[in-house]
Amino acid sequence: MSTQLGAPTTVLRAHEELFSYWARLRRPGALPCRADIDPAAIKRHLPLLSLTKVIPAPRDYRMRLAGTELWGVYGGEITGRRLSDIYNTAAADYWRRELDGVVADRRPRAGCHNMAWRGASHMSLLWLRLPLATNGRDVDLILGYDAIVAPHREAVSGIRAA
Repeated sequence: MSTQLGAPTTVLRAHEELFSYWARLRRPGALPCRADIDPAAIKRHLPLLSLTKVIPAPRDYRMRLAGTELWGVYGGEITGRRLSDIYNTAAADYWRRELDGVVADRRPRAGCHNMAWRGASHMSLLWLRLPLATNGRDVDLILGYDAIVAPHREAVSGIRAA
């Protein structure tokens, strides 16, 4: 878990780098697609990256890919799982609203989510979600970055596998 545990300024720098990379991939009037992303260009961020598949009707979300360091954040493998399989009801509803906003607005979102759903209310998840669209318009995949921040001198032992 130590890779995720970072200073907010380090996490925000990673957000800026990933947003800048995503913004450079945009074409006039079009969102980037998965094929535009070169993993080598964002190699140092890969362990904390995720790809979330947008399931159109009824709208839902499934983790298509989760970086290796996300196992510690989520307490296990989340690749292939839907929101309701990963989170309790309140946290799944939170993520559904946030991801619905990314899809509807076709714009990135960033935020902070308390880790109480994992029994670690003293820690927070700083997250970034970037829309991707195979056809350049309709968001069908969301690139994510998640990192845990905790109070200074806080032990990492607050999160346990489910």
